[in-house]
Amino acid sequence: MTPADDPCPGLDDPTPDDDAGAAARAALAGDLGTALRLADSALRTGDHDGRLLGARVLAAVLPQRGLLARAAEVHRWLARQAPGSSPDAVLSLLGTGALDEARDAVAAPADALPGLRGGADALVAEGLLASVDGRDGSAGTSLSLLVRATTSLAATAERTPLADSPAALGALLALHRGEPELAEPLLDLAVDADLGGPALRRRHLLLRAWSAMLRDDEPAARSALAAAHDQPGTTEPRDELLAVACEVALARRDGDTRRLLELWSRARQALLRHPVDLYCLLPVGELAIAAARLGEDPWVEPHLAAAGTLLAALGDPPSWSTAWHWARLQAAITADDRTTAGTHAAALDTAATVNDRAAAPARAAHVWLEVLAGQIDAEAVTAAATALRAVGLARDGARLAGEAAIRTTDRTDSATLLACARTVTAARTPTAPGPVPALPDDGASRATVVTRARREAASGQLTDRERDIAELVLEGMTYREIAGRLFLSTKTVEHHVARIRRRLGSESRAELFSELRVLVGAAP
Repeated sequence: MTPADDPCPGLDDPTPDDDAGAAARAALAGDLGTALRLADSALRTGDHDGRLLGARVLAAVLPQRGLLARAAEVHRWLARQAPGSSPDAVLSLLGTGALDEARDAVAAPADALPGLRGGADALVAEGLLASVDGRDGSAGTSLSLLVRATTSLAATAERTPLADSPAALGALLALHRGEPELAEPLLDLAVDADLGGPALRRRHLLLRAWSAMLRDDEPAARSALAAAHDQPGTTEPRDELLAVACEVALARRDGDTRRLLELWSRARQALLRHPVDLYCLLPVGELAIAAARLGEDPWVEPHLAAAGTLLAALGDPPSWSTAWHWARLQAAITADDRTTAGTHAAALDTAATVNDRAAAPARAAHVWLEVLAGQIDAEAVTAAATALRAVGLARDGARLAGEAAIRTTDRTDSATLLACARTVTAARTPTAPGPVPALPDDGASRATVVTRARREAASGQLTDRERDIAELVLEGMTYREIAGRLFLSTKTVEHHVARIRRRLGSESRAELFSELRVLVGAAP
């Protein structure tokens, strides 16, 4: 076996009985269960070098199981056993909020070897620390360092287990900033070079799906999701959280609440299996929005609190917190919690002082709050919605314009804003109604599930005009007032409302209003 062929060089050609070496090979092959078992055995029964290698394998595998805090503890143990620089510890320490320890871990000794792998680890550590610096330009520095780490790692023949790849970390940072066009070349390189081997293949594909989704290329996102699903082996908690959150995000963008209901039990399981860390804020934020839409907020509240504590420990770094505060804002708007929405709008203002990509969400947040308060400036809404599209938030921009169009009393502004909503977002094909979902784990009755499904089937069949009318009916407007607002005849409005009532099976006006509140709340 040549050095280039050896998956774990430096192990002195370990025999099959060498638990530490076998653990490293299993980790590279993506067999994480075996890797954890053998690494644990090496820690208990191995010699000094075997114990150190076993610990390093554990530190690489545990994050994929969603146990980043435990990996940080392993790195602390390693630091006591072998004092000195440990740049690979930064990922776990920083990801769990231990900022000072992460900084201490990269004090490079004077005799450090300048190898490709060691250099890549150092670049990752520097890049991650730069990402929480909080100063203007730090995000660009961070991305540059992670790109260099990716190319350096791709050039080396050395294969050792990785907790995460620099390509995945760089892509995450770019996605947090709303720059999928920067994430995709990194992920393509990671796939081509097979960085991290089988253990990280699914992760790179899932991040590719998220990136395509932010570009509004839903077919590409679904294709990448399917490719990730087709990867052999068990889906680890970190990947499952990202996968189900991406599916939830696509369903939400399609306005497919039926699909959200089907996914929610799986999403809850993913949340339970994966404690919050810095690198899972995107999926947790998306699930927070879905929870608000489904009335399942209690399931995500502990995770939201943990994320807030983590970001506070890191100084609320704009490169990581902008997308988080936007997701929390959207969840609060969906839940009609204007106090929480205002809190996250203020946080976006702070982020925008050092993160140019936060400027559009920060401005849009305040415009949205003004719209909810009935203060509608059509020009400001149009500018905010258009700016959101530039940072991968086109669907949210369309929602903002649509909300303003419904609430304004000016006919010209309403028409302008509806046109803006249609322009900002790409045209979509309505999702065909599917089968009635299975009984969920929350104990809901079959009748409740059927009622939900019926509402969603009706929602999926509504035309844009009928959605507009439904919104105005809930505002308490008369048929004559609605007709005047939308430039229709009163008879036409009555006809649309009658069709909606038939679809919902509403027996009375009160029941119609109750059904419409659910239906319109489920609309995109």
